[in-house]
Amino acid sequence: MEKLKRRWGITSNYDLVIIFIVFAINGSLSARISSFLMNLLNINRENTHWSLYYFILIVLVLPLYPFLLMFIGYLFGQSKFFFPFSKKMLRRIGLGFVFKEQKTK
Repeated sequence: MEKLKRRWGITSNYDLVIIFIVFAINGSLSARISSFLMNLLNINRENTHWSLYYFILIVLVLPLYPFLLMFIGYLFGQSKFFFPFSKKMLRRIGLGFVFKEQKTK
């Protein structure tokens, strides 16, 4: 755990536990919301080819996950950790334009 705390720049075990809780809640919630959206669009395993079903599911989860991570991290008081983490994740999946950095002169 000490190696993970050093890598993430965390000093207390309390913060580490809160971060793990946020990741757990976020993973479950993003999957639940994506499933709800799939049902709302009437896309399910019975009427959709499995590869198309999972492709659409991944397309829904990928952008939803970082935004929920920032929101839930903020609610748990860990925005200093999750905002940069989510921004980096959004840049890697091609949605970095959402947080366009302004250049100073």
